[in-house]
Parts: sequence; structure tokens; C-alpha cells
Amino acid sequence: MSETLRYRVERMDCASCAAKIETALARIEGVGDVAVSPGAGTLRLRAPETARTQIEAAVRALGFGLAPVEAARATPADPPWHGAPKARLALACAAGLAGAYLLGLAVPDHADLAYATAMLIGLVPIARRALAAARAGSPFTIETLMTIAAIGAVIIGETAEAAIVVLLFLVGEMLEGVAAGRARAGIRALAALVPKTALLERDGGLATVEAAALVPGDVIHVRPGDRIPADGTVLSGEGAVDEAPVTGESVPRPKAPGDGVFAGTIVTDAALRVRVSTDAQDNTIARIVRLVEEAQEAKAPTARFIDRFARIYTPCVLVLGALVATLPPLLVGAPWLDWIYRGLAILLIGCPCALVISTPAAIAAGLAAGARRGLLIKGGAVLERLGRVDAIAFDKTGTLTRGRPVVTDIVGLDRTAAEVLEDAAALEAGSAHPIAKAILAHAQAERVPVVPAIGVIALGGKGVKGRFKRRALFLGSPRAAAAVAPLDEATLARIAALEARGKTVCVLLVAERPAGLIAVRDEPRADAAEGLRALERLGIAPVMLTGDNPTTAAEIGARLAIPVHAGLLPQDKMRLVEKLRAEGHVVAKVGDGINDAPALAAADIGIAMGGGTDVALETGDAALLEGRVGDVARMVRLSRDTMANIAQNIAVALGLKAVLLVTTILGITGLWPAILADTGATVLVTLNAMRLLAAGRRM
Repeated sequence: MSETLRYRVERMDCASCAAKIETALARIEGVGDVAVSPGAGTLRLRAPETARTQIEAAVRALGFGLAPVEAARATPADPPWHGAPKARLALACAAGLAGAYLLGLAVPDHADLAYATAMLIGLVPIARRALAAARAGSPFTIETLMTIAAIGAVIIGETAEAAIVVLLFLVGEMLEGVAAGRARAGIRALAALVPKTALLERDGGLATVEAAALVPGDVIHVRPGDRIPADGTVLSGEGAVDEAPVTGESVPRPKAPGDGVFAGTIVTDAALRVRVSTDAQDNTIARIVRLVEEAQEAKAPTARFIDRFARIYTPCVLVLGALVATLPPLLVGAPWLDWIYRGLAILLIGCPCALVISTPAAIAAGLAAGARRGLLIKGGAVLERLGRVDAIAFDKTGTLTRGRPVVTDIVGLDRTAAEVLEDAAALEAGSAHPIAKAILAHAQAERVPVVPAIGVIALGGKGVKGRFKRRALFLGSPRAAAAVAPLDEATLARIAALEARGKTVCVLLVAERPAGLIAVRDEPRADAAEGLRALERLGIAPVMLTGDNPTTAAEIGARLAIPVHAGLLPQDKMRLVEKLRAEGHVVAKVGDGINDAPALAAADIGIAMGGGTDVALETGDAALLEGRVGDVARMVRLSRDTMANIAQNIAVALGLKAVLLVTTILGITGLWPAILADTGATVLVTLNAMRLLAAGRRM
């Protein structure tokens, strides 16, 4: 029976390396769904457990290190650049070349032998990799082109230049490794946010334990300035928590007992006592890292096209090199050595590394940049499609609005607004009802003291009653209040005016007399209006789809200046999304991922809005960890920036090759400029992709 296996792959620095692994594993019986990510340095596949040994042997035969993901998580970070195997090989080859140069000055007759020896220091490992790849089903690799070109140069007497070309190739591989390490460091930095140790309550005291050993139910203490070592719920203590490392939110969030906290976030000003809610491998940071790595393993359409193109391109380059080397001498009697030299140079120009890495490097950087800002995008295909979106359908509750009511109006009928709020808060103290929470939060914000009433009784569907300061209080709906004490025309008119604006009104009775009105409403998020305007500036038309009543929806829609479709069932939302697609729009649907599931599935892109919940992480094609409407526009801009970066990379990769092809055929440039251009293009393409990481910090 097949199962999913995941590995960390060492020394895999480019898409060509990934292609060799994919080809080798595809030849093993029972292996399928092979996904290799050079950006994340991971391998995922489905295979029977009995094939594990054969899989590991096949990858190691190609010259790569391999370890199961679970074991690799405990390994240290990449060594410094000069300690990597590719760097050591490049330095050894450079030392050999320097020695050959000095020997050539001292004993000119032995210069060619010295340069050939220096070349072999680097070429032998390259040729071994070429042979291993050919045996595994990849005969047309950059190592093959390099080996043919270097041996050919020695045969025609260009031994010194052959040694220089091999050294430049090794330096290029070393720089690719450094650049790939920088890309992986973006994701590794996320994992490093979680501290290694935690203060665990044990036997009446505190013990320092490994954070990885924490289990749900453990109670930990987090001191001011420390990072929280696990996802959990605050048991005691109140303070602000900096969630920027996880969600990108710049302002620390206040936390009180009952509030959830994320691993890796920072307690800023007070100690918190926290009950752990997840195992270490399932906390928010671990899930983000896992989702980003899996997204990088999923190839974008552009990357798949480039891979197919490269499979044809490399054999064509071999044929072109052979034709350039042989046709001029055969047809017009041109000098054989000159044209063989040019043919060998064309082999080096044809190395596809820069072209093949142009797309996955940008995609990996774009996905990592998004993750740093709390924008989770599940794969290169999703990242590409996001940039083409021209219509976005938003849910209202919890997406454009906060998802919870807040107090908007307090009207005193025979007393002050502060007295009305104090009486209402006394009745609602300790209640978990959403309106009660809104009233208590408003009382706290207004610094109104909350003293619980006595004899409080909840009246199902009507309201709540009790006694406070020796008075009988009632807080409930207008209809329930009117059944106890008649409401005059002026009061009824005020209630009607508030309800016409989509607000829910509660009536406070004191001693069975109307004393005040409290109106609550689910208000738009603070950045909702600006987030929608940002989308419009990008040429995207937003629309609201909601199951709420038309009056409330119209009021919110008018405040946000967005078209509204209200009173919709889930299947109605799905039909409207399908209608937009039928009209030729590329549609994204933004919702909470629960009752919007049909519409999310019907859209070209489903985006789940949430605060790091399982639903927000697992539902849809993308997720916004922090509930910011503006993040939708940031996600679209990130997609468009990534696609522009890919276009730049492809232009650099093909442009340099086109120029060198012409200059080589004309005899202007030779072997070492050809490999230098390929190495330079590969490094330029990778560094250009890394700009997306820097841009992500400024989003």
C-alpha cells in the first residue's frame, strides 16, 4: 500500500537538480506523485514502504544527501558557504589552477599537463554526476554539456581555458548554493521563531523543558519579552502580544484570560500563564512552514512549461553545437579547430540552468514573502492566477466586518448615557452572549465600572433581568420591553431609525420604566474601505455576497461603497460566482471558509479569512492569517510582482544566451565567456528573485 513520504534533500540548489531526481524516481516501480522543491529543499512522493531503500539509494546515487523530514527538522542550519561541499571543491580547483599557473611559469613544457591536472580536480566529480544522471534517465544535463566541452577543449589544445571553464562552472554552482540557502533561510527563519525551551508548571514549581516536548494541557509561564513556545489559551495575566512575526500585524494585541495566542509571538509587557493547545509539530508556525513547503513543491504552469522546453532545448543545443563544429569545415573548408572551439562554446551557452531556475526561484521567493506577512498561498499555480483576478466577491460577516457586534449608540431616556451603560453592563456581567460582550467591551473602553447585578435571570429570546442598586432592571428586545412597559411614540421612532440603519436595539427598563436604548451592529473592519479602494486601483471590481438581511447589508455596502447582494443562501452565492465567471471574469471569493464553502469552491481562487484557525489555514487556495481586507490587494500585488519578476528572469536568461550565441559564432567570444555568462545569468536570476523577499518586508 502506498503512503506519502517526505524528505529533506541536501545540496539540491537548482531546478535542474530537481529534474534529475524526478526522472530517477519515476523509473522506480510503485513510485508516483513525485514533487521536488529546490526552493524548500524538499522531496514528496507516494510509494510503498518497501520502496524506501531503493528511493533513498537512487537520490544518493545522484550526489544528494537525503533525510526524512521528521529527522531533518532536528538538524542544524546550513553550514557557512565556505564549508559546503561545492565550495570546498571550487576552492580545491582554484588552488590547483593557481598551482598550474605557477608551474607553467617555472616549467613551460609541463604547463598543459599541470592545467589538465587542475581541470580534473573539478571535472571528475562533474563527470561522475553526469554519468549517474544518464544512468538514472537524464542523459542531457548541464554536467553532460560541461564534460563534453571540457574534454573537447583539451583535445584541441585549449587546456588552460578548459581548466578556467571548469573552475567558473564550480564557482557558479557554489553561488547557486549560496543563493538557494538564502531562499530557504526565509522559511527557516519562520521555524526559528519558536523558542527552544519553555517554563512548565510541574510539582508546584517551574521547570525548564524542551518546547518540542510540550503536549496539549500543559501549563506554561511566559515572561515579558519572551516568545511564546506553543499555541495555547491565556489562563491568567493580561498584556499585549506582538503578533507581527506570524501575522504581520504591526500593533501588539491585548490578551486576557480566554484569548488564544500563537507560538513564536512575543509577550511585550506582562507575564502570561498559558495552557498549551497543540503539539509542537501542529502549532501555527509549524503548519505555516509545512503549507509553504508543500506549496513550493507544487509547480506553477509557467514552471511546467519551462521544464518541458528545457527537455527539448538541451538536446537541440547539442545538435546545434555539432552542426556549428562540422558544417563550416565540411561545406566551405573553414579551419576545423576554430569551429570545433566555437561548437564547444555553444554547448556551454546552451546550459539551461538560468532558464530553468527563472520561474521556481521567483515562485519560492514570492510564497515565502507572502508567508512572512500572513499571506498563505498554496502553490505556484495559485500565485500565478491571483494576478489575473479582475472580480472579487466578499462575504460580509467576519470578512468585511469584524464578525462581532459593537456598541454604536447609547440613548438615555430619563438618565445619562453613562448610567444606561453602567446598568446594562451590570446585567450582562459574566454573560457570553455576543451583545453582552459588546456592552462589556464598551464599558471597559469608556472606563465605566462594572459591578455585577444580583438575581440575574436570562429570559430565552427576550432578554435578561436582575437587581442592581436596589432597582429592578430589564434589558431586552423592543418587543419584550413593550410587553412590560409601553413605549411612547418618540421612543418607538428612535428605535425605528436605528433599526433602519441595520442596528440591533436593546431597551433598558428600570423599575418597569423605559430608561435607555443601546444599539449594536457588526461594524466594518478598520481597513475595509481602504482595502476595497486598493483593489479598485488595481482594476478589480469588488462585490458583497451575504446571507444577512437587505437592510443591514445595504447600510454596510453604502458605507464601503460596494455593490451588495443580500439575503443569499450558500447555493445562491455559488450561482452568483458562477455567473461572474460565465461573463468572462477571473473571480476570487473571500470568506470565512465555513458557510462560504460552495462559493469558495466555485471561484477561480478561494481565499479564507481568519486569524490563524484551522479553517483559515486549510480551506481554500489561499488564506489571510490576519483579518485585514487590505491583505487581499497585497496578495494580488505580490502575484503581479512575482510574474513580472519571472518575465525579467526569462528575459535575462534568454537574452544573454542570444547575445553570446551570435558573438560565439562570429568568433568574438569563446569558452570562458560562455560559461561565465551562464553562471552570471543564473546568479542574476536568483538574486532578482530574492528581491521579492525584500519587497515582502515592505508590503
